Amino acid sequence: MKFIASHSYIVIQRKIEWNEQKFIETHHQLRLFEDRILSSTNEFQLEHVYDVSFRTSFLYLHTNQGVFSYHTKEDPIEFIQAFKGLKQ
Repeated sequence: MKFIASHSYIVIQRKIEWNEQKFIETHHQLRLFEDRILSSTNEFQLEHVYDVSFRTSFLYLHTNQGVFSYHTKEDPIEFIQAFKGLKQ
């Protein structure tokens, strides 16, 4: 399992404490390997990922389990190109 590329994404959690609303941002990595894509909570076999797209701050993984979205602040073009290179 050879590492190919990674891209950072953010999970924003809303929390209410003592009548005060807080937003907690945690940073994670989406990692692309020769045979799979790993996130902090999911693992997708590459054969089950049909496409990767990007629209307005969200990276989308189109899989056989549905579409998974990842909030990102950076342009994921290198990650997408690496994925498309593996799928060809």
